[in-house]
Amino acid sequence: MPLTHSLEFSKKLELELENILDYWKKNTLDHEFGGFLGRIDHKNHVIEKAPKGVILNTRLLWTFSKANNFYADKRFDEECNRAFEYLYENFRDECFGGVYWEVDHTGKPTNKRKQIYAQAFSIYALAEYYKYSKNKKAIDWAMGLFDLLEKRAFDTRYNGYIEAFDERWEPIQDLRLSEKDLNAPKTTNTHLHVLEAYTTLFEVTKDQNVRKSLEHLIQLFIDHIFDDTNHLKLFFTMDWKVITSEISFGHDIEAAWLLNYGAKILKDPSFLNETNSLLIKISNTFIAEALDTDFGVFNAIDPKLKKLDRDKHWWPQAEAMVGMAYAWKITHEDTYLNIGYQVWEFINKHIIDHENGEWFFRVDAKGVPYTTEDKVGPWKGPYHNSRALIEIITILKEAQSVHRNT
Repeated sequence: MPLTHSLEFSKKLELELENILDYWKKNTLDHEFGGFLGRIDHKNHVIEKAPKGVILNTRLLWTFSKANNFYADKRFDEECNRAFEYLYENFRDECFGGVYWEVDHTGKPTNKRKQIYAQAFSIYALAEYYKYSKNKKAIDWAMGLFDLLEKRAFDTRYNGYIEAFDERWEPIQDLRLSEKDLNAPKTTNTHLHVLEAYTTLFEVTKDQNVRKSLEHLIQLFIDHIFDDTNHLKLFFTMDWKVITSEISFGHDIEAAWLLNYGAKILKDPSFLNETNSLLIKISNTFIAEALDTDFGVFNAIDPKLKKLDRDKHWWPQAEAMVGMAYAWKITHEDTYLNIGYQVWEFINKHIIDHENGEWFFRVDAKGVPYTTEDKVGPWKGPYHNSRALIEIITILKEAQSVHRNT
C-alpha cells in the first residue's frame, strides 16, 4: 500500500475511532446508580439492573484514558474520572486487597473472587489513567496490586501466575475465567494481560521490580507459551503441561504485537530482535491459517479434532489489523499493510453496526451478526477496537512523518 493510500486508510480509522468513543460516551453512563451500565443488547436496549463486571469497567477506564493520551487533551476527562472513582469505591477490596469480579447494579459486591485476569486489567487501566491524570491515588493502587500479584499469584516453584483465588486469596477448585474455558491453574490469556499491564506500569513508573517481572514474562512467552508451529498453547497444568490442542487465532496475533511492544518499552535490544522475528513468523502463519477468503478472521481451530470455528468475533479482527501494521513497520513490506486494510474492509462491511453504533460481538461464516449477543456487557467493551485503531493510526502517522522528512 503506497503511503498516499495509507493516509486515506488512517483517516477512515480516525473517523471510526471517533464513532466508537462517541457511542460509549453517549450510551453507557449509568445516571441512576453511578458508573456505567452493565449490559446493552444487540439492538441497543438497556438491560435493567444488570450486574457490573470488573473487566468492562477497567476496560472503560483504560479506553477513555488512552483516548485522552492519544488526543493529548481532556475531552474524556469526565468519563475517566467517573470510571476511576466507581472502580475505587465499588470494586476495591479494602479488607483483603485486590478487586472484586462483579458488583450488582447498585455497586454492591456479588462475586468477590480474585481472578488474576481482573487484577491485571485493573493495573493496566490505572497505569494508563495515571499517565493522563497524574492521580497519585491511581498509581499507588496500581503498584499495590502489582505487589499483591507478585506475592500471592506468582508460582515460585513452577513459574508463572496462578489463575484465581477466593476473596481471601486462598486456593479454589474452580479457576475458570468463564464457562467457556477449561478449569486450568494457568492460562495464556491471563499471562498475556499481566504482560500488557506490566508493560504500561513500567512505562509510567520505571520501577525496577516491575521491569524484572516484565522481562520474565516476555521470556516465558518466548520459551514456553508459543510453540514451534507459531501458535500459543492455551491451557496448562501447574507444572506447564499442555491440556488442550485448541488454537485461538486472535490471541496468537495479539500476543505477537504485545510482546514486541513490551520489548520496545523495555528498550532491550535482545528482546526486540527476538520479538521482531517472532512477530513476523506468527504473522505469516496467521495469514496462511487464520484468514477466510473474505479476509475475516476465524475464531479458533482444534487441529487434533480437525474442527474449525468459522465465526468471526469482533476482537480478533481488531487485533489482526494491529499485528499486520506491526509486521509492516518492521519489514516495510506492503503486503502486510494491504492485508490489514482488507481485514478493515471486512470489519467495515460486516462487523461495524452502521445503524446502531459500535461493533457486533460476532458474525457467522456468512457475515450475519448473532442477534443474541450483547453490544455492551461483561466481555464486550471498547478496549480491543479502540486500541487497534489508535495503534494503527499512530504507526501510519509515524510513517508519514518519516516520509516527509526524508
